[in-house]
Amino acid sequence: MVFYSQERIGLFIDGSNLYAAARALGFDIDYKRLLDLFAAKGRLIRAFYYTALVEDQEYSPIRPLVDWLDYNGYTMVTKPTKEFTDATGRRKIKGNMDIELAIDVMEMAQYLDHVVLFSGDGDFRRLVEAVQRKGVRVTVVSTVRSQPPMVADELRRQADTFVELQDLESAIARTAQTHRDDPDSPDFDD
Repeated sequence: MVFYSQERIGLFIDGSNLYAAARALGFDIDYKRLLDLFAAKGRLIRAFYYTALVEDQEYSPIRPLVDWLDYNGYTMVTKPTKEFTDATGRRKIKGNMDIELAIDVMEMAQYLDHVVLFSGDGDFRRLVEAVQRKGVRVTVVSTVRSQPPMVADELRRQADTFVELQDLESAIARTAQTHRDDPDSPDFDD
């Protein structure tokens, strides 16, 4: 990963996409270690985490993570999921955060030198292109090593740099040791 010490860095994490990629690679992310890793690479301006929440559930398994991130250096962007019935009569839940992420990247671009996008969603290719035209470098973090690959080829090609998530595993994976050392760390196991 190429970062410059005076570079203003913004992290934009598509929560469900990153979770799925890490799960496909067989590890859990320690979000404190992830934040520390990028804070050491330059001037970390903001770390955004995007996720949809099921509001009417008595208990949401993602709620402890959301609360922990909110208190530990992340800017949380959430919205309630929407429930609908598809054409075949099946109940579906929708919670796409792409627009929120794209707007925040565009608004923050003037304050950043380097955007780190944790997502493999090909819909972000045009966003990456638009931010690059503003002079901002973009690193995409996802994986091609899962089956199937979690990153769209067009997004990977558009990025200035692509970082394989598995290559970061030793620096950001949650271990039994890091979990025991942080009593405030939520238990994210299913």
